[in-house]
Amino acid sequence: MRLQRELSLKINVTCSATPDSRSWIRDDYGQLLRKHLFSPTWMAPWVESRPQLQSPGQKRVWSDVFEEDPAPEPKDTWVVESLCGLKMKLKKQRVSSVLPEHHEVFNRLLEDPVVKRFLAWDKDLRVSDKYLLSMVIAYFSRAGLFSWQYQRIHFFLALYLANDMEEDNQAPKQAIFSFLYGKNRSQRPLFHKLRFQFIRSMGWKTRVTLEECEEIQAYDPDHWVWARDRSLIP
Repeated sequence: MRLQRELSLKINVTCSATPDSRSWIRDDYGQLLRKHLFSPTWMAPWVESRPQLQSPGQKRVWSDVFEEDPAPEPKDTWVVESLCGLKMKLKKQRVSSVLPEHHEVFNRLLEDPVVKRFLAWDKDLRVSDKYLLSMVIAYFSRAGLFSWQYQRIHFFLALYLANDMEEDNQAPKQAIFSFLYGKNRSQRPLFHKLRFQFIRSMGWKTRVTLEECEEIQAYDPDHWVWARDRSLIP
């Protein structure tokens, strides 16, 4: 409303101004727009400075991707484990929803400067050990976004959710907020809203088993991030 009143005032002044005075009015008008649209209070630290280009034929965009129905989850299959005469022993084999593209997304986000600083900041691995980071990849596989849609904020949303599921106290989650926003609490409601939408996009499937984490790590066992083992810290 304040923006509308100020813009209305500028328009009224413009109508009554002389031709020579309208140049500074246009400049002032542009400054007013920039003041409201690009104010630091509108932009959280994790917001990307450039919008993502949409590939041809792809309809989803970041702003409404959470409104999509969750991607169908692969169904388990049964495989023959052993044969003994006429007897057959079957074993249920879980089909993983994690694809190579989800590992690629994770690796891309590890190169993000803010993510790099965060991982270096968490020296004690309280918030980002190898199992919690494995859960980040698992959540990426469940959210159903295109690879190019995953941005820095998704990394922190997934990591926050992993800590929420696995840790018994609030300290790790508060540490994430402390790193992202410092003492500024104004951005937390928006973060929680995005977190809720992220969980909904996964079909509310937030549990990740130890077997799934180890399977994710086995895809590239020599990856440097899997050395973030909390049990090895003195």
